[in-house]
Amino acid sequence: MLSYLHGFHAGNFADVQKHSALWLIQSMMHSKASPIACFDSHAGSGDYDLTDERARKTREAEGGIQKLWKHQPTLLNHPDWCGFLARLREALGGIERSESPLTRYPGSPQWLACGLRSEDRLTAFELHPTEQSVLKDWAATWKENRVNVVTGDGFKGVVEALPPREPRLLVLIDPPYEVRDDYLETASTVERIWKKCRHAVVLIWYPILTKPAEQPLLNGLINTSVRKVLHCRLDLRKPPERGMSGSGLLVLNPPWGFEERFLSMMKVLGGKSVLDVNTSVQWLIPE
Repeated sequence: MLSYLHGFHAGNFADVQKHSALWLIQSMMHSKASPIACFDSHAGSGDYDLTDERARKTREAEGGIQKLWKHQPTLLNHPDWCGFLARLREALGGIERSESPLTRYPGSPQWLACGLRSEDRLTAFELHPTEQSVLKDWAATWKENRVNVVTGDGFKGVVEALPPREPRLLVLIDPPYEVRDDYLETASTVERIWKKCRHAVVLIWYPILTKPAEQPLLNGLINTSVRKVLHCRLDLRKPPERGMSGSGLLVLNPPWGFEERFLSMMKVLGGKSVLDVNTSVQWLIPE
C-alpha cells in the first residue's frame, strides 16, 4: 500500500519505548569488542522535523518524547535513562539540556548509526519512494561507508543479507503493519533469521490497537522453532477510542541482564507517571 509515513508519528510514546530498548540493547552489546552488523528492516527517514506539517497535524510527540524531555531532572537520576538522554542529545547534534520542546527527533537508523563503532556497520532498508530519497540524503552525511541504504523490501532484504561478515548481528524489524499480512510476515522473517543466525539479537516492534490485531504475530512466533523471546508491553492508562492503545516489543536473544534493566526503565515511565502508562516485561518463549 505504501501510504504510511512515520513523520506523522515520530517521537510518540511507541518511539520512546522502541528506541529506549534499541539504545539499551546496542549499548549492552558493546560490552564485547567484536564487530556488530546492524540491520533496520523498515528504516523510514534518518530523522524527523517535529515542527513540520505532518508532526503538527497529529501532535503525537507531545505525548511521547516531548513529555519525556520535560522530565529530564527525574530521568537523569536513573543510569540507563541518563544514557538514553545523552544518546538523544548526541543524535540531535550535541544539544544541551533544555526545558524547551525538541524541534527534531531521530529515527531508528539515526539511533543505530550514533552507536556504531569503527568496526560496526548499518544497513537500512526502505521501500517507500519518498522515504528512500530522504534516507539516502541522510546516509550520505555519514563517513567511512558504515551506513548503507538499500531500496527494497526489508523483510526479504535482511534475510538475503545473512549471514553478515561481522561475528555479531542486531536486527530491528518494525514494519508499518498497513496490512494484516505484516504480522505473519514478521513472524516468518524472524524464524528465517533465527535459522540462518542463531546468535542474532532481533528487536520486533508492533502496535497494540484498541481492536487487537497482534495475535497472529505472537502465535506465529510461538509455533516456530524460535526460542528465547522476551515480550515487553507498554499500555496507555487512558487509551483513545480508536487507534493505538499501546506499544509492544519482542526481543529475540536479549543480552544477559536486559530484562531487568529495561523493566527498571519502564517502571520509571509508569511509576513516575512520566508517560501515564502501564508496563510489563515477561517471557513469551523461554530459552
